[in-house]
Amino acid sequence: MPSNKEIARTFTLKPIQEIAKELRIGEEFLEPYGRYKAKVLVGKMPRQTERRGKLIMATAMTPTAAGEGKTTTAIGLADALRRLGKRAIVALREPSLGPVFGLKGGATGGGRAQVMPSDEINLHFTGDFHAITSAHNLLAAMVDNRLHFDGPCGVLDGRSVSWKRVMDMDDRVLRDIVVGLGVPLRGVARETGFDITAASEVMAIFCLARDLDDLKARLGGIAIGSSPEGKTVFARDIKADGAMTALLKDALNPNLVQTLEGTPALVHGGPFANIAHGTNSVIATGLGLALADYVVTETGFASDLGAEKFFDIVVRTGQVPAPAACVLVATLRALKLHGGAKASEIGKENAAAVEKGLENLAKHIENLRTFGTPFVVALNRFPTDTESEIGTVTAFCGKEKVRFALSDVHGKGGEGGEALAREVLASIGEDENRFRFLYPLEMPLVEKIETVAGRIYGADGVRLEMRAKRALERLEGDGFGRLPVCIAKTQYSLSDNARLLGRPKNFTLLVTDVSLRSGAGFVVALCGDIMTMPGLPKTPAAEKVGINKDGDIVGLS
Repeated sequence: MPSNKEIARTFTLKPIQEIAKELRIGEEFLEPYGRYKAKVLVGKMPRQTERRGKLIMATAMTPTAAGEGKTTTAIGLADALRRLGKRAIVALREPSLGPVFGLKGGATGGGRAQVMPSDEINLHFTGDFHAITSAHNLLAAMVDNRLHFDGPCGVLDGRSVSWKRVMDMDDRVLRDIVVGLGVPLRGVARETGFDITAASEVMAIFCLARDLDDLKARLGGIAIGSSPEGKTVFARDIKADGAMTALLKDALNPNLVQTLEGTPALVHGGPFANIAHGTNSVIATGLGLALADYVVTETGFASDLGAEKFFDIVVRTGQVPAPAACVLVATLRALKLHGGAKASEIGKENAAAVEKGLENLAKHIENLRTFGTPFVVALNRFPTDTESEIGTVTAFCGKEKVRFALSDVHGKGGEGGEALAREVLASIGEDENRFRFLYPLEMPLVEKIETVAGRIYGADGVRLEMRAKRALERLEGDGFGRLPVCIAKTQYSLSDNARLLGRPKNFTLLVTDVSLRSGAGFVVALCGDIMTMPGLPKTPAAEKVGINKDGDIVGLS
């Protein structure tokens, strides 16, 4: 099959002004970045009072390391809806350079279901990630500046500072560092470290803020440590919120691009779902819902991560509605992996492994039923799939009494997604939507963690390390007990152990630490050996990236 770039060259992109015109966005509300991408100046547009569109959210079964084509499916579904005469937009996260140069490569879809211009989106795009990194690190610099001038027992107790630095790159050696070494003029020596930008609280705030005023208020509400008297110190207390907001002012406007088939695409914000909440900005989604009949979005990784956080964190903001329907993406290769096949052999026919792997898919079906939203299982087709294996999944979905569609958007674009689009529309029109949150906010934090672990992961219970237990007690005592929880764990298993494939049973979720994200409005529980600063794999994708003699970027998938 031709490469993504070879396929893309067979399509002609429209000037971004034409895409905006289709959405009835005047040129006065566009800030072009070249010919094919632009910022939409939502702050200058007449306020949209009616969000008439319906939201479709794509999630997945537990993925393989290469992913199961959730983004590709979301793009192809939006294209398919347009082919059926619907006004549709796809809303996606921006790629992080961590996975782009690390394990997965690019994140703009694949085959005939891509958002363009893919190289620019995968790399610097419109600079949003850089702005978020700068705003985060400005606060870090101002924290250390206060320690320098006030001493470690001034406004801030230097031992309590929790705010690290970030960069948009996988770099394991920066996880734990010591700053302020040398002569006294270089600052107060202390231990700290780096997280990846996608895990930054500033990224989460950026994606959850409804407008510029809300952004500033949330940035000001970031907890950076404690005073010597034990009171929480916030970013506003050291007067950092104004400058941080200034750095993010332009970035907060959503980015408009297009699919290969000319479907409008809003690509904005990029939190990971294994260590953050995993959804594009509520501003982009809200804009899409005001401009189109259907908005297709995706949440990172599987239903136990991105989807649960979308329901329990993002929808709770009130800025986006619960989905009218969901799409649960499955692949035969993931089913085989969870059914016991070796990763190197998941492209080979293996009926027994498919049958066994259906246990994993069954749990994700159970999870979506728990939240009460209508959904369709979409089998994302690969060239190595056999009719016999496809039939096994079709029969299983029939037995489970769930809607099912075979999707071939990678090979056929929107045409290959029409069956899925029709099934999704039927689900929206015919199936009862009984959406409900997993837990009430008044439930204690530890019980919220136990509820997610038990009902969504299938854990027998939760074990708190002493550090996590003390943190939870402190947060409850400080008045943060009514916040939702954002559980950070491996994406490769329903458990906190990446080696436990399929549908793990008889396991306990290990919570190693808990931290406050007061500005974003949730509490993070770190589980197992999850890292908030990933490392590059043995053979990173960056090794294949370069420039050819014509000046074109090569090697980005």
